[in-house]
Amino acid sequence: MDRCRRKDRSGVVAVLLVVLVFASGAMAVTSKVIRQASSKDLLAGKTEGVIVTSRGTIQLGRAAKVLATEFDGVWSVNSVVVSGGTIFLGTSPNGDVYKYSLGKLTKIFPTEQEAAAVKTQEAKKEAVADANAAGQVVNADSRFANQHIFAMAVDVAGRLLVGISGDKCKLCRYESGKMETVFEPNDAKYIFDIETDNVGNIYLGTGPQGKVYALDPSGKVAQLIYDSPDKNILAVAAGKDGLIYAGSDTRGLIYKINPRTKTAAVVYDSDEPEISALLFAEGTPGEGGVLYATATAANVVETEQRFAAQQAASGRPETKDGDGKSPTSGDGTSLKIANSSPSSGGKPPQQPRPQAKPPQKPGTASYVYRVNKQGYVSELFSEPAVFLCLAGQDGKILVGSGNDAQLFMVDPEAERQAVIYEDEKAVQITAVTVSDQDIYVGTANPARLVLLSSGFASEGKFESDLIDAGQPAKWGKLQIDADIPRGCKVLAASRSGNVKDVNDPTFSEWTELVEVTEPVQLRCPVGRFCQYKLVLESPDGQKTPLIREIAVASTVPNLAPRIETVDVSRLAGPGKDGAFKIGYKASDENDDKIVYRLDFRRIGRTNWIKIKDEVEADTFEWDSKTVEDGRYEIRVTADDVRSNTVATKLTGSRISEAFVVDNTGPMIRKYAIEKSGKAATLKLQVTDDLSVIRSLEYTIDSNAEWKGTLPDDLVADTTDESFTVVTEDLQPGEHVIALRIKDDADNVTYKTFELSVVAN
Repeated sequence: MDRCRRKDRSGVVAVLLVVLVFASGAMAVTSKVIRQASSKDLLAGKTEGVIVTSRGTIQLGRAAKVLATEFDGVWSVNSVVVSGGTIFLGTSPNGDVYKYSLGKLTKIFPTEQEAAAVKTQEAKKEAVADANAAGQVVNADSRFANQHIFAMAVDVAGRLLVGISGDKCKLCRYESGKMETVFEPNDAKYIFDIETDNVGNIYLGTGPQGKVYALDPSGKVAQLIYDSPDKNILAVAAGKDGLIYAGSDTRGLIYKINPRTKTAAVVYDSDEPEISALLFAEGTPGEGGVLYATATAANVVETEQRFAAQQAASGRPETKDGDGKSPTSGDGTSLKIANSSPSSGGKPPQQPRPQAKPPQKPGTASYVYRVNKQGYVSELFSEPAVFLCLAGQDGKILVGSGNDAQLFMVDPEAERQAVIYEDEKAVQITAVTVSDQDIYVGTANPARLVLLSSGFASEGKFESDLIDAGQPAKWGKLQIDADIPRGCKVLAASRSGNVKDVNDPTFSEWTELVEVTEPVQLRCPVGRFCQYKLVLESPDGQKTPLIREIAVASTVPNLAPRIETVDVSRLAGPGKDGAFKIGYKASDENDDKIVYRLDFRRIGRTNWIKIKDEVEADTFEWDSKTVEDGRYEIRVTADDVRSNTVATKLTGSRISEAFVVDNTGPMIRKYAIEKSGKAATLKLQVTDDLSVIRSLEYTIDSNAEWKGTLPDDLVADTTDESFTVVTEDLQPGEHVIALRIKDDADNVTYKTFELSVVAN
């Protein structure tokens, strides 16, 4: 039982992907192809009468018909029940029950007399409030004001069961035009769900004390079968094993209750605070019934990424029909896009790679969980929306949500999900029930009753998100990979603009719709952004086109490549004396192949001297020993000739910051040696044309025992430094003082001085 709360063989026409080549004076020679074949791409667009599945396909949605909107003071349709061809609706906030039959909507509860009593009671309540405000304590009983019908069901005899919630709650039965009370728990205010088992027993989920009640089929015998520590029991479901399953809020638990022993066990403790709906449906053949549960949070917020949980897995499971056939039938046309690699900036055919799904925090998404008969729980579907109700149809799961009033269809076996209906007028889908092949949907804000039939809509539209060419572009052909049954059509139109806003008035008008039987030339003006529209048509509603991929080509006028950075740095290490690394980074809006030319010049000179031409790498090592010392700069020029003709090629260049080429060591400009007994003092003036004097070391009668000394001002920071070297007492005889002087470019100068020491 559905529980609810809160398109033939095809002919083949091979259509090759056209690569546009423009040889005119200002156009590059390659095109960019944007391919859209994922739910992420397509869900960014706008849908009307079509559905986008989690596998990135587009097809017509179900035919939708609004049956009723004229409700009296109703904000929400909380429950929908079908019995004997009549549709019953439970609403809020005044606890009205309506029936829809033969195209007419009628309120059946409260009756006119009861409604009059409501007004009287409301007036009385206001008077009591005024009296209480004046210090007079007065109590009043309002029978129907602020009542809610959260749950309804049909008993074993086909009679309507209604749960009335408010200051007090009661279970009522509607029979022969009258609503009579069956059971009234004294310790509950809300009946959130009503379930019947296979023998007709009735079960209630209540609040705010989280209790589950059981009644016999007649409703005469009632008993409490479980008193949970939770605030509310929001959902109940009866298993074929005679056990009752209940979902709570605050802690988000799924209980398994034995009505006979009045004991319970926790099946699952979800991270979400509410188990808003439970549903038993047939599982995989041979597995038996499967329990589905929606777990949600009231503070779920909308995000851009949809079907997030379904993007991690590649491939698809094997299903009964082998390849998951789409609902297309009859002879028709199959359009194909040739298997070619798109230009950079386009999207290749979808080959999703397995990746770990990032954990989501409670409150950021709602989930549908599947519990098999062994009690194992698995996540089936998640979405950043509030899940409010569940129903089952032909092995599929229907999930009604808030935020955007969307109805999802989930295929547990094929692992597919789709938005099959989105109500543009309402905010939430609060109720859904299935009768044969028809789906009845109740909404809130505003309250509406909508019928989704088994057939497809006669027409549906898909408007893509903006396609960005990066620069004003000439737009080429649109192609689709699709199955189009005989009699069905797919038509296309386009428009363009230069503003990243689909609503901007400067966008061009939509071009005339053209039937897609081959690649369609987009007739929109040159513009950076393009938007296409697809119209799907089905004359009889029995078949639908199925679009798997869309490709759009564009050509941007050739733009000069851009050198973004040029960096020059001296290399260090053995064999790298005088070597510099020239690194550069370039970009090209046309994604052209780039080659580079490197030139140098000394600062103050005009002419550039070539280092190397037709370099493909983005780094180059330059030996500066082939030039004189001085300050230099490097120019890097990027050329897109490899992707253009000689007439259309363009270049872009950038000059590095000035850098020093210094391959000469420091010089000793002046020196003096003074003797004092057995010791000597060596005074030096050291200079370098280009680099800072980094260090001076000395050794006496050795080539290994080097000693460092600081400049006289104690800081080595200029190209001209004074040093004083004072020796220790030396033995009589000849001595050699060796100096090793380095500059900041790692150039080294060696110098020796001879010194004689005479014995006293």
